[in-house]
Amino acid sequence: MLHIALGSFVAVFAALFPVINPLGDGPIFLNMVQGCSEGVRKRLARSVAINCFLMLLGSMLIGPQLLLFFGISLPALKLAGGAVVIAMGWNLLNQQGSSDHSTNSPSQITDASASANAFFPLTMPLTVGPGSIATAISLVAAEQDDKDFHILTELPAVIGATSALIALSLVIYLVYRESSGIQRLLGANGTNVLMRLFAFILLAIGVQIFLGGLNGYAVELSKLIPAH
Repeated sequence: MLHIALGSFVAVFAALFPVINPLGDGPIFLNMVQGCSEGVRKRLARSVAINCFLMLLGSMLIGPQLLLFFGISLPALKLAGGAVVIAMGWNLLNQQGSSDHSTNSPSQITDASASANAFFPLTMPLTVGPGSIATAISLVAAEQDDKDFHILTELPAVIGATSALIALSLVIYLVYRESSGIQRLLGANGTNVLMRLFAFILLAIGVQIFLGGLNGYAVELSKLIPAH
């Protein structure tokens, strides 16, 4: 059980971390909240982290079932999701630097407008966007099969995935809260090296999800071919 939980934790955290890229978003967050006091910045960092956890957890719980409701098969979902994750991993692996996230000067947030901006734009789309939501859905689809979901059987994987989301939210909170100090500590080179590593892991996870979709279609085709 521990092995399954740990594997689920690593898979979810390693896949979502480079897509969300809190180290790259930290300087953007800092720039957007420069007009806020220190206490309000810390409160915004906490609110964003909680919002991200709830959004990602909701995507993993509801997303695959919603797509299946519209008649999208699991192999098709795995193929599409794997292709999205591969594309995101490739783009992250080849981007010029963490500063490429935004070339426009973001609007300033003040103490008076902090609460109104906690979800949009600080949580979405700055921190959690379509890419991270698609990745979360793909990770769940990659582990599903045609059997009914049994909470006791899947409990270790659920615990591992939920723990990964909690850990990721804590990272977002700490990075946003201490964004100025972390930026000085890592520097541009350290941040880019770390992101290249996670981007390569993301690329490999996307290939694995895509191959799972191909395998699912191969199994379906084998059932259609009459045995001789």
